[in-house]
Amino acid sequence: MTAEMPSHQEQVSELTCQAFERLAEPFRRELQLHCYRMIGSVHEAEDLMQETYIRAWRGYNRFDGRGSFRAWIYRIATNACLDALTSRKNLRRLLPDQRDVATADMPDGAPAFAPAIDVAWLEPYPDQFLEGIADDAPNPEARYASREAVQLAFIAVIQQLPPRQRAVLLLVDVLGWSAAETATLLGGSTASVNSGLQRARNTLARRYPDGRAPAMQPPDGAQERLIRRYIEAWEGLDLDRFIELLKEDATLAMPPLRQWYAGRDAIRAFHRIVWKSFSGFRLLPTGANGQPAFALYGCKVAGGPWSAHSLHVLTLDCDRIAALTLFVKPDSPRLFQAFGFPLTLPDPTSGGLP
Repeated sequence: MTAEMPSHQEQVSELTCQAFERLAEPFRRELQLHCYRMIGSVHEAEDLMQETYIRAWRGYNRFDGRGSFRAWIYRIATNACLDALTSRKNLRRLLPDQRDVATADMPDGAPAFAPAIDVAWLEPYPDQFLEGIADDAPNPEARYASREAVQLAFIAVIQQLPPRQRAVLLLVDVLGWSAAETATLLGGSTASVNSGLQRARNTLARRYPDGRAPAMQPPDGAQERLIRRYIEAWEGLDLDRFIELLKEDATLAMPPLRQWYAGRDAIRAFHRIVWKSFSGFRLLPTGANGQPAFALYGCKVAGGPWSAHSLHVLTLDCDRIAALTLFVKPDSPRLFQAFGFPLTLPDPTSGGLP
């Protein structure tokens, strides 16, 4: 029996699907990054990127080809993010230093150190997701380079903006679109876009007096040595050596804990208590938000299992660490998986560790 030939309608549908995939696939990564900047969550960004492609496919017959496909699909992605923000209680994701003042309290088993699950915390973004993004070199109208605008501090600041101002700032200052193009994409007038953009820039100026986030550069030789010494200090449980790597006014934040610490002395006191609960640590290097990062595994007793503990993101200032953001349980296991790390490691004496 001969196979039934596809109908003309089925052939047209298949060709349409192929045409859509050919146009849409090159933008997948940059749209995910755009959603992350809007939302502040790597997991929500993935969901919203998928929602964008579903909406785009359903509306593909309305794309007439007179404008750019990139602008068309960015409009869909931005609106998907705005819809998501409208539907949830917490419009902004935070880091602990945006919520409370630094603490001097120590975690001596105090109930107050329980994770704050009622807060929407900012999540880190894997550097591996930045590979191959088409807007790495934005047009001259952009105020920020793509990787410059993914730093953890920058993402934290723009989460403070109302959703529409957030969208305007990203479209104009990060992606380099004109106010007129942005007005067409979002709806509204060019004057309203310019007004929202100025308010957004004023908010950022309180964090960045120079008007922009500092440029991100690959670690130089001194910083590479600093990173190696960080690993050695943690894996050697050498508290003095670890503290020497910090600036005097360094900060330590540990979402989803509300508490954060400022200054070497406070950070030392905190780790002196916490490290007593572990017989060893293992750090695996990675990258997050264009910054050095590590997946840290802890072992409670010698010969015991090495379990996912925290994801460390370092902010460097010359040859010292200016800020440490440690993403800890209960959120860290999901983040380990997003960064491609297992939740447990084999015993290092078995030779199975990377």
